[in-house]
Amino acid sequence: MQYMLSVHNIEGENPYASDEEMQAAFAAVEKFNADLQEKGSWVFGCGLMPASTATVIDGRGDEPVITDGPFAEAREQLGGYWVIEAADLDAALDWARQASVACANPVEVRPLQPED
Repeated sequence: MQYMLSVHNIEGENPYASDEEMQAAFAAVEKFNADLQEKGSWVFGCGLMPASTATVIDGRGDEPVITDGPFAEAREQLGGYWVIEAADLDAALDWARQASVACANPVEVRPLQPED
């Protein structure tokens, strides 16, 4: 089954105390990515630009409404994500624990809807 591991961070706050700590987290995430790939669990992953760079389109009306900035008016924002293949929720939770340690942020686990 596929799961999305999403990184949560607080918009405008840096979770790293120093540039060295940030570089260490980047290296830890690279190692985590390599572990996912080596074990055949990697599907896709990437970091995201800050939520302030987002553009939202609402096309439900007669004319689309385009808004700069994030859809959610919340401080906590999605900072990046992985799509992984895992045997079950327990395996996905273990990957998420490792991801949280690597990126130094909370990581949410959510199953993807099956294609069939």
